[in-house]
Amino acid sequence: MSDASRNGKYRIVHYVNQFFGGVGGEEKADCEPFTIQGPQGPGRLLEKRFREGNADAEIVATVVCGDSHFVEHQEDVLRELVPLIRGYHPDLVVAGPAFNAGRYGMACGGVCSALQPLGIPAITAMFKENPGVDQYRKTVLIVETANNVSGMEEAVRKMVRLGIKRLRGEEIEFPKAEGCFEQGIRKNYFHAEPACGRAIAMLLRKINGDPFETEYPIPFFDRVDPQPAIADLKGITIALVTSGGIVPTGNPDHIESSSASKYGKYSLEGLETLDARTHQSAHGGYDNTYANNDPNRVLPVDEMRVLEKELGFKRHPWYYATVGNGTSVDNAKKFAKEIAVELIRDGVQAVILTST
Repeated sequence: MSDASRNGKYRIVHYVNQFFGGVGGEEKADCEPFTIQGPQGPGRLLEKRFREGNADAEIVATVVCGDSHFVEHQEDVLRELVPLIRGYHPDLVVAGPAFNAGRYGMACGGVCSALQPLGIPAITAMFKENPGVDQYRKTVLIVETANNVSGMEEAVRKMVRLGIKRLRGEEIEFPKAEGCFEQGIRKNYFHAEPACGRAIAMLLRKINGDPFETEYPIPFFDRVDPQPAIADLKGITIALVTSGGIVPTGNPDHIESSSASKYGKYSLEGLETLDARTHQSAHGGYDNTYANNDPNRVLPVDEMRVLEKELGFKRHPWYYATVGNGTSVDNAKKFAKEIAVELIRDGVQAVILTST
């Protein structure tokens, strides 16, 4: 605890991305880390709410980093930011809220997680579909938020309530009760009622249609039933779609290397193969040396040409590409729906979806 906090004033450091730091939008996502003295953007609301909650706290510094710069240089950025933040002697670090911004969520989670071994309390907040939740929920207290910035007021309110408890040294035994995502940590304790009695009580509530909550919720995973195989490929149109990040050289649509917010549509007209001079991988989740040397290893245009002549199908003259690394389920579903509409409109009967 710092001298300032012992004198009744808590010191808070706030981490934000380039947008909330006032630098700019996506065009500034590669900005390097810098600090602003005092609160910035949502930090002003955070500081106000802390004081309204009878916690005499001030945001002594706001640390800003571009989303793309963080995810593309995470180890280097953390090596710079951790001692920088530690130098402010914070009683608490608040990151975000990140809502459903995937790269921002990964950055917030990364910063908070890196501070844990130093004993610096840190909290963040994001939407349930943010990839940062699955990546960091076991090590970081993450407040659940709405999908977008319209939920700022509620997110700040919950973060401040949790932050005050952390500042006062209170143990957060049940994260869900504080509006956080469960961390999957199981603790043994003695319950007044045996398990058989609790189970029967839950069953009766379920039969009667009354609300109940299981003590150990089972995770839910989407299941997609495979379509029947196509017996004869002759005459049908097949398209190529990839989440492996193969794009024209220079990445003209600026698809993010992690937590993609977009996809691209690119022409294959007249191409017998992909060339290292004309195509590259924009993916940040694997060593793309071999993909850059021969993009066909991820998007097999060369083999498609061979099979097209051999089996008699027609290759769609366009392919679609995005990056699967850290991309939220919501965005993936959105991309799929939009791409499917175009493929159906163009008379495509089958798709080969390649990854890494």
